[in-house]
Amino acid sequence: MFVSGGPTGNSIVVTDFSGEVVKEITGEFGATGLALSADGATLYAALAVGDAVTAIDTVKFTDKARYPTPAQTCPTTLARTGQYVWIGYGCDGNWSGGIGRLDTAAATPAITLGQQGNAVFDGSPLVAAAENGPVVATQPDLSLSTTDVYTVNAGTLQAGASGTVTGSDVQDVTVTPDGTTLYTAAGSEDHVAGLATADLSGRGAYATGHFPDAVEVSADGGYVATGAFTAAHKVLVFKSGGTTPVRTVGLDNSNAASGGLAWSTDNKRLFVVTQQNSGGAPSLSVVLDPTQGCTIIC
Repeated sequence: MFVSGGPTGNSIVVTDFSGEVVKEITGEFGATGLALSADGATLYAALAVGDAVTAIDTVKFTDKARYPTPAQTCPTTLARTGQYVWIGYGCDGNWSGGIGRLDTAAATPAITLGQQGNAVFDGSPLVAAAENGPVVATQPDLSLSTTDVYTVNAGTLQAGASGTVTGSDVQDVTVTPDGTTLYTAAGSEDHVAGLATADLSGRGAYATGHFPDAVEVSADGGYVATGAFTAAHKVLVFKSGGTTPVRTVGLDNSNAASGGLAWSTDNKRLFVVTQQNSGGAPSLSVVLDPTQGCTIIC
């Protein structure tokens, strides 16, 4: 597992599947968004205060390469389709955000900005993607939040559905492995919303309570894990298309951090980054058999 420290940190923590720290990779300035290569050999990290995307060897835990962006572009979120890493970039407080592209198979890989077409973002958009596309870019935090869907054609983004149906204050977005559905956690809602990537029509709702801030779909697309910044202090796991959680995970006095959920590829573990309401350092919890009924972390 790789856990980034965010814009105010300068490292990536490596843990085993039990949550034990095995390594801290330092010198990764503001590492935030992470994406793995198809073979798992390379971890890409967006350095939000380092104006670069770094490529890290997942065995040696050392940098293979670092791909710079122009000064004050704040690359923050990442998603990957095939050989292309898509980068949500843009510093807070201005409308110069966009999507960049890194072609990892190029003879001399480099980042090309401005791939978002006519879309405009205040700061860095949240980007998510399925292996074969589409790429989804959502405006975080604002009211209303715009979501743009793009197909990928020979390394070029082609604009598709666009709209504000995701609500306001979006905190997290994910796409199903087959690319047909996106899920959003928007703070203005009391549920995680499912939307068709083709036209942003509704594809279900998963009740979380107020201020959902985390969502992640399992590797087989069969389950949706959700978190919310509520007094309930829990993570709920739903079967895709279901209405009742198959698993409720109690988090004591913590909540799932924004974007703080990840599944193992075999669905046997759900990783939850938690944050105390009063602040302090985040923690990592590991939920075993998350699709089986249980009401505590076990």
